[in-house]
Amino acid sequence: MGKIEWAMWANEQALASGLIYLTGGIVGVAGQFRGWQFAAFAVAAGVFVCLLEYPRSKRSRGTSVERTGQYCFSVVVKSFGPLTRNYYVRAFIHAALCVPGGFMLATVLGCVCLGISSIIYLVAAIRGEHWEPILPKKEPLKPGPGKSINKPPQNPPPRPPAEMRRKRVDDLEGAAYDNPINVTANE
Repeated sequence: MGKIEWAMWANEQALASGLIYLTGGIVGVAGQFRGWQFAAFAVAAGVFVCLLEYPRSKRSRGTSVERTGQYCFSVVVKSFGPLTRNYYVRAFIHAALCVPGGFMLATVLGCVCLGISSIIYLVAAIRGEHWEPILPKKEPLKPGPGKSINKPPQNPPPRPPAEMRRKRVDDLEGAAYDNPINVTANE
């Protein structure tokens, strides 16, 4: 059975919780609820979490699929060095950001989700995982058109399978087809 990559799960959870936290903050500020200052903090924290969590990390097997437009965010996250690469730091940041959300009903769901993602990041850090950017692959130059085809087919489709094709022989006797079933004219 494969090893669980906790960081991938934590990344998805944190991105979703950032969006939920942001939405709850917008509802709290727009409704001018009591303690709307906590909702304003939730808006800022939700935007920060979404920007931090948008770039996916490279998987240990290297079969990662990057999100659309991830490269520019990856460069920014990579530039902060150990503050963003280390999952212990991310777990602490998410835990600290989720605390003010617990004081207002509109942001409680985002607070709980961010707390869960903080716990998952802590598990990933304990397991020794760290954030690695997905860099674009430098593909080798492909041969120009016409250079990749060694020998084009000689006969038009539909073509018989390779084992049924006749071999070209200069001798007409060698090119003759041997029918495995005896055929007589008057049967």
